[in-house]
Order: sequence, then C-alpha cells, then structure tokens
Amino acid sequence: MEAPGSRAGHIATSAVILAAYLTLNSSLNLLNRWILGMYGFAFPLAMTVSHMAFSFVTLAPIMMLPSFRGLHKATLQKQWKGMLFIGAFLALNIALNNISLVEISLSLNQVIRSAIPVITAVLAVVIEQKTPTKAESMGLLVLTSGVMLAVYEGSGGTSRGIMICIAGTFSNAAMMTMSGKVLSEKLDVLRLTFYTSPISCLCLLPFYYFREAADLVQYSAVNAGSNFKGLLLLTCVNALLYNVVHYLMIQRTSAVTTTVLGEIKIIGLLFASAFLLGEKNDMTVKMVMGCALAIGGFCIYSHAKMYAKPQAPQPAAADLEAAQQKGAGEPLLASDKKAAMLEDVISPTKCIARGNSGERRTSSNLIKAVH
Repeated sequence: MEAPGSRAGHIATSAVILAAYLTLNSSLNLLNRWILGMYGFAFPLAMTVSHMAFSFVTLAPIMMLPSFRGLHKATLQKQWKGMLFIGAFLALNIALNNISLVEISLSLNQVIRSAIPVITAVLAVVIEQKTPTKAESMGLLVLTSGVMLAVYEGSGGTSRGIMICIAGTFSNAAMMTMSGKVLSEKLDVLRLTFYTSPISCLCLLPFYYFREAADLVQYSAVNAGSNFKGLLLLTCVNALLYNVVHYLMIQRTSAVTTTVLGEIKIIGLLFASAFLLGEKNDMTVKMVMGCALAIGGFCIYSHAKMYAKPQAPQPAAADLEAAQQKGAGEPLLASDKKAAMLEDVISPTKCIARGNSGERRTSSNLIKAVH
C-alpha cells in the first residue's frame, strides 16, 4: 500500500509538472502568434526548424556527460524505429497543419484538431495496447464535442485543406501515442528530445526550402536592424522547455490524458479572455454550451481515470520464454544478470527507473491534482 507521504509527493510533483506544461504551452503559443502575426515574421516552418536545431545543439553538451554518453548506442539500437516514427510524424504534423491554414479558416482547423484525444485513444489500443473503459470513451467524446462546439465559427475552406488538416491531426495523434510507448520503456525525456529533434529538423527542411527560404532571405535583408533574431531565440528556449515538459507529461500520465489537458486548456483560455480581457460580449450561447459540455466530458474522463482498475502488466515474450526454461529446470542466473545490466544501460539513473515504475499511479494522481 502506498504511504501517505509518497502519495502526497506524487500529487505535488504532478501539479508542478501540470502547471509548467500549461504555462509553457500558453507562452509558446502567444510568442509564436506575436512574432508570426504582429511582428511580421511569417515563416512558421523556418521557426520550427530553428526550434528543433536549437534543441539538438543545446542538449548536445548534456548528452556528452558521463551519465548519458554510454547509453546512446544501446538506446538507439533498441529504439531507433520509435525515434524515427516520432520525429517524422512530429514534422509531418507541423508541416501539414501550417499548410492547411492556407486553405481553411483557423476555426475549422481547431474543430478538426479537437478530435486529437479520440484519435489518440484509438491509436493507443493498437500501439500501446491500452484500451479505454466505456466511461473514459464517453468522457472523450463529450469533451471533444464540447470543444468543437465552442471554437466553431463557421466553415470556410477547400476540401483539399480539410483533408490536409485531418492528415496532420492523425500525425499528431500518432506522434503522441508512439511517444507514450517509447517513454514507457525506460527512456528519459531529455534523450527523447535530443534524438527526435534532428529527425524533425531534417524532415522539415524540404518544406522550408520550397515554401519559405527565398522570402526569408529578403525579409532578413529588409529587417537587418530589427531584433527579430532575439525574439526567435526566445521562442527557441520556450520551445525546448515545452518539449521536455510535454514528454514528461506523457511519461507520467499517458498520451491520451495529455491531449485531454490540452483540450481543457482551450476552454480555460476562452474563459480567461472573457473575464480577464473584457471580451464577455464575444461569448455566445453556443460557446457557453460548448464550454459546459467540454467541462462535463473532462469530469467524466477524470472520474473514470481515478476509479479505473489498474490492468495487470502483460509479460514480454522474452520473459515468457525465460519462465518456460526455468520451469524445465534450466538455470537463469546468466540471463538474470544480463537483464539487470540491460536495465542499467537503458536508464541513466535509478531514479528515472523508479519514476517509470510508478507511472500508472501517477496518472491517477495527476487527474486528482487537476481537480
């Protein structure tokens, strides 16, 4: 049975991570919107490539420390497919989302992307073998419907733009789900960010070259005396911190729960703009109904997560084979020693391994902290 002090510590830690996640997410969105819109730096792909390159260069010295240096070979040999998957789908999500905004309205874009929690839950069944309960599924559907109703302001756009946005939405959900799977295999968030950043950067470079490179050269020449480079650097720092905390949220909760928190953040921003920025007149009956529906769906999902029975972990194929050998009378001392050595190689510290072993309990505690 979990000690009260340990449980309180899990809740406090989850609350801090949640606050950091929401703060960094909001600040990154505001900074990006300001520099891309109000400041006139209309090069979202160039910005994202800068974010990924900055993350890789900044984390490189940390990855060369003794506690990490000896882990790269074993980690990449075991999980290189997952790294490629995450990096590629992250880049695809960003590129397709930005391209879709050229052909459809922002409102319609947000309505389509509001379905990310549902799609993530479906993909989690296939990739992570995590099946949501009926109550969780109902909560996700109600939440998604509420957010769609709250942000929808009328259709506008082409069929091609809609299809591109849907493809980007599936890419985002796929990236989130695979991140949850990889992080559950004793990989820390710093290494995941370090490994996937150059992959995403390389995947985005062709989009950047054909869509923005020439215009960016002209913009840089005209605005040589401005401080857009300093602002771009600020967004790079924010993006690195957000990516690390984002992966940490997935690791401590789940991919689906993280998307749910992202949805409820949208509702929170709508209320904040209405009551703190004096935009109450912009709140329509439809928006209020959508917000209420989304909050209700969030409550259903949170209640289901808190009272869900933990699923027994499924033994790996190697463990089953070892158990059969042991039952046949074969000694397992050598294989046990190798398993222990492999565990030390995969995880840089025992603390990270212990954090992963408590992942399932922390998921429920995070939802309690949100309440």
